[in-house]
Amino acid sequence: MESVDTAGRRDALVERLFTSTLGAWDLLGVYLGDRLGLYRALADRGPLTSAELAETTGTHERYAREWAEQQATAGILEVDGAGRFLLPAGHDEALLDEGSLNYIAPIAKLVVACTEPLPQLLDAFRSGQGVPYADYGANLHEGQAAFTRPMFEQLLGSEWLPSIPDVHERLQADPPARVADVACGAGHSSQAIARAYPKVHVDGIDSDAASIDEARRHLAGSDVAARVTFHHRDAADPQFAHRYDLVYVHESLHDMSFPVDVLRACRGLLAEGGSVVVGDERVADRFAPPGDDLERFYYGFSLLHCLPVGMVGDGAAGTGAVMRVDTVRRYAEEAGFARFEVLPIENDFYRFYRLGG
Repeated sequence: MESVDTAGRRDALVERLFTSTLGAWDLLGVYLGDRLGLYRALADRGPLTSAELAETTGTHERYAREWAEQQATAGILEVDGAGRFLLPAGHDEALLDEGSLNYIAPIAKLVVACTEPLPQLLDAFRSGQGVPYADYGANLHEGQAAFTRPMFEQLLGSEWLPSIPDVHERLQADPPARVADVACGAGHSSQAIARAYPKVHVDGIDSDAASIDEARRHLAGSDVAARVTFHHRDAADPQFAHRYDLVYVHESLHDMSFPVDVLRACRGLLAEGGSVVVGDERVADRFAPPGDDLERFYYGFSLLHCLPVGMVGDGAAGTGAVMRVDTVRRYAEEAGFARFEVLPIENDFYRFYRLGG
């Protein structure tokens, strides 16, 4: 006979996983609405019937109707008295405003991306090998770029870097400073630094060709095109050595198979007196389950993406997204940095480190 405690724990887990399933369906519905332009049509032309929605977006009415009904059932859309579907006030910002810090739609792309190489991930669990970054497809780098872009545009040059007084001063001074944005992805961080500091030149460096292609598309015709250059190269390339007053590395160190080598390369980029600033996940100082929601969030991405990409190559570090302060400190020391500092920058998602010497 099972105990009351055992039955209660069982039932709570069943209920929790059922609720998680509902959340998964919601996210996948958001992915469809985002990719197919369904939310945009409702924001620009709504309220709409399913037939009007289908005609506006070039989709099949039966599919458009099922999507709209699912979204309304989930409370993401509403239905007016005439049976037309509409996007409630506030939901438009969360789902469509690409410049808002509340823009959450890219999370759906990231979740979908994490599921794309599941067969390879199963094999990796058995073999101990990794899953290459490129296997996660466009949804990964597009979703990551869209999620971080508002923070780069609104916080990087106005709060994060100004919180480091001597770095902030150097970026404003003459002769013009040079910045290396290592693992720059789609380049929004590079552009944000250039806009915040009108004298600097920024070199965005990334080994992922698709990300650099996207960065160059975003840069073309922009107001900082003359001061930002993107490079599909390794940061250890000798052409970059000893040139930079600031090296910035955002939310990528934990993905690196060889993070110490990356930090050593970043150290080699520095000019006299320069600093490396690393922004990475704000996780707890130690493993102490059960974790809070943010810890669960990062462990989820780590399990499906960050750890697998960090396991590629013989002797890979396999850091994962849950990279704690002591780990970053150890990597910095092994890379030859004499200075290590956790910066007093407050952010819900990221912790910032300064490395030098």
